[in-house]
This record gives sequence, structure tokens and C-alpha cells, in this order.
Amino acid sequence: MRTRLVTLLLAVIAALLAIPGTAAADAQGGESVWGQIRNPDSDDEGVEGIDIAVSQEGEEIGSATTDADGNWEVEVPEPGTYQVVLDEETVPEEFDLLQVPAGAERDVEVRADQRFAVVYRLVPQGEGDVAASPSESAESDSEDSGGSGGEDSAGSGAEAGEGVVESPGVAAGPGLVNQVVGLTVAGLLFGLIIAISSVGLSLIFGTTRLINFAHGDMVTFGAVMAMIFSGTSLLTGVHEPFADVPVLGLVTNPLIVGAALAVVCGAAVGGVLEVFLWRPLRRRNVAMIQMFIVTIGVALLLRHLLLVAFGANREKYVQFRIQDMITLGPIAITPRDLGIMVLSVVVLVGVASMLQFTRIGKAMRAVSDNRDLAESSGIDVNRVTVYVWMLGGGLSALGGVFLGLNQSVYWQMGFHLLLLMFAAVILGGLGTAYGAMVGGLAIGLVAQLSTLWFSAQLMNVWALLIMIVVLLVRPQGILGRRERVG
Repeated sequence: MRTRLVTLLLAVIAALLAIPGTAAADAQGGESVWGQIRNPDSDDEGVEGIDIAVSQEGEEIGSATTDADGNWEVEVPEPGTYQVVLDEETVPEEFDLLQVPAGAERDVEVRADQRFAVVYRLVPQGEGDVAASPSESAESDSEDSGGSGGEDSAGSGAEAGEGVVESPGVAAGPGLVNQVVGLTVAGLLFGLIIAISSVGLSLIFGTTRLINFAHGDMVTFGAVMAMIFSGTSLLTGVHEPFADVPVLGLVTNPLIVGAALAVVCGAAVGGVLEVFLWRPLRRRNVAMIQMFIVTIGVALLLRHLLLVAFGANREKYVQFRIQDMITLGPIAITPRDLGIMVLSVVVLVGVASMLQFTRIGKAMRAVSDNRDLAESSGIDVNRVTVYVWMLGGGLSALGGVFLGLNQSVYWQMGFHLLLLMFAAVILGGLGTAYGAMVGGLAIGLVAQLSTLWFSAQLMNVWALLIMIVVLLVRPQGILGRRERVG
């Protein structure tokens, strides 16, 4: 009975979570065309002083000039087709505008509540007519068309919805089979990110029966900490002597080291929350519904601290941003996305092996199955609970780094993923880590494959619909266990 009540409560929460996203989109309103023009010699620097004009049917709508970071944006009055023109005379003399695959003039189709990204690339003088590399061409095509990853489609949170991953794509041809293959790979990538992020959420519920509403913001915390660490001069200085060494160059990469430190920080936050907040509340016999409200407060506190410290802008990791595609049969994927998938599988297998074969893993499963019986059997329940919170915090931070690599880093990224994490946990079975893994993969695949036939704005809807259908047939979830009632 308790499991069914919790499932019903989470379903209500999921519905309530879906409302603010739509409301936020409506509140933002308006459409715009935007972009960032980067320095070809230093990808993390912008080029200032370039003029861009936006017109419709020959009438100028507005214009903008790039700022010190290379950013520009022009608001448009309504959805429709617009002409975007870059004034090449304002491009600094040491650069030329890359004319391939598109030049200074672009026709763009802006949809309702969309910030449409237009990509202009500069190259050293005299190389403007040289063809772009495969990765540059693919990224340009994706962003110019309002592609699935990044701010162009999800800037308002309304058009493509948060959580749309950058599809690895297909090697050639626009046929249905190639699209299915590409979206399947994108779904697996997205599902693996959800799975890594939601395993800790499921374990925490299993051991404490606490619905941790702050788990999404712990995902954001990990992504932000990795960005902060990877941008420090200390890690950059350590990396420079080994930059050209095959293995050491990768191991000492600022983002790799920063991600590892972010995981440690995430684990530390999880442990601190358990020792200094949740354990004292449990000792005072605070009701679960009150603790649930406290998790909402912790979520809001952490989210807005990140907003103050990090800012509201979306950022991308400088490392691994532009890469050549790797072709594997019908699939074309960047080394970055392939690395995310491989590492995700390794981490999930490692977590499963730990839970299945190690002493602490068996203790975690025992506490999750029956906390009172585990304590009476001599298991130090408090110590196990701290380890569970640390594991959950570390995995959520790692999931945030992977999500930030695939999309972008911003202060609400984890909150927008929280709905799908809840769906994965419920679908797989409350309190079971293996269920969260299976549920995450299922949610990711359904969400991505649904975009074959329906708007990307509805991808989360279909994922949640599949969850509801499965629960109608199997209320305990895919890997959950039946509980006797009465």
C-alpha cells in the first residue's frame, strides 16, 4: 500500500512539474534570432563589433552588434520566415567569413517561443572559401535548422523541450531507417545519462523512503563544478606539458580532472546533507511529508545559489566542443558522445557489480529491502545510509557533467531533467537501482524515437505516457516487487 501511495504521489508531482515548464515558456513569450561569433584562434573568445541585420519581406526588423563575448540577439515580432544578413565589412581584417556551407545571408524559420540560433564562423584571412570540416558542417547544419541540441531549440524551454540531446546522427541519407538508427543511438545516449543520474535517487528512496526533490539540482551542481574546475589556470597549467602525450594528455585534460573533482564534491554534498540534515530530522521523528517539503526547500536554495554564482547564461565546456565525426556503419557519432556512452556503461556496470558482489553493496540492498530487519541483523544502517547519499551525490554530479557535455550547462538543467528521473525510477521500480537503470534507458529511447512522428516539444509527454501504460499493466514497475496489501 505504501509503495502505491508513493507512486501516486510521484505521479502527481510529475504532473505538477510539467505545468511550470509550460508556464515559464508562456511567461517568457516572444521569439528571437541569436548567435555567438567566436574567434577561430581561441574558441572560448568572441569577436566584437560585427553587425547583423534581420529583415522580413525586405523590411528590416532589427539589427545587433556582437558584444565582447561575440554574442548578438535580435527580437522578432512573431513566428515566421526571416532573412539574417551579416555585414562582412564589419568583420575584422584578420578574419574572413566562412562561406561553406552557408554565407552571410540566411533564411530562417522561427517558430513560436523559439530562440533560433544562427551560426556564423570566422576563419583566418584567405580561407573563407575553404570547406568546413565534417564536425563544423554538422554543427552548423544542426544549429541553423533549429536542431535538437543547445539553446536554439530549448532556449525558451518550449519548442523542443528541455532534455533533448544532440543526436549523434547518421552517416548518410535522410531515409527512415537512417533516422531510426540515429535517434536510437541518441535515445541510448540520453537514457544512459538519465540512468546514471537516477540510480542515486532510487537508492536514496529505497534506504530512507525519502523522495529527494533536490536530486535534480545536485545534477546541476556537478555540471557547474566541473565547469569551474576545468576553467582554472592550475589545471590548465598541469595539462600543458602533457597536451601532446596520447594517454597523459587525456588523463590530465582539465575537463577530465574537473569532472573527477566534481564527482567528489557531489559525493561530499550528499554525505553532508545526510549527516547534518536528514539524520537529525529522522531522529526527531519528522514525518516523511515534512521531510519531502524540506527537500523542496533544499532544491530551491541550491538552485538559486547556483544562479547567483554561475549566472543565468548557458555555457558549453571549452574542451571537446568541436570534433570530427566517427563513422561506425550507418552511425556517425562524435568521440565525445561515444565516450559518454562508453563511460556511462562502465559506471553502471561498476555500480551494479558493487551492489551485487561487495559487502557494502549487499548492505545497501539489505537496508533498501527492510531497514529494520537489516539493523537487527547487525548492519550499521546509519553508515550505510551515508554511503548511499554519497554514491547518489557522486552519480548525480557525473550525470550532470555528461548532460552538460552533450547539451549545455545552465542553472536549471537538473531541474528540467528531474521529471524524467522520477519517471525512470517509477517505471523501473521504486527503490531498486537496477530498475532505475532499465527505466532510464526506456525513457530515453521513447523520448527520442517519438520525435520521428511528433513534435520534439511532446517528447517528454510520450515518455510519461509509456510509464503510465506500463504501470497500469505492472503497478510495481518493470523490476519492482509485488507487496502484499492487508
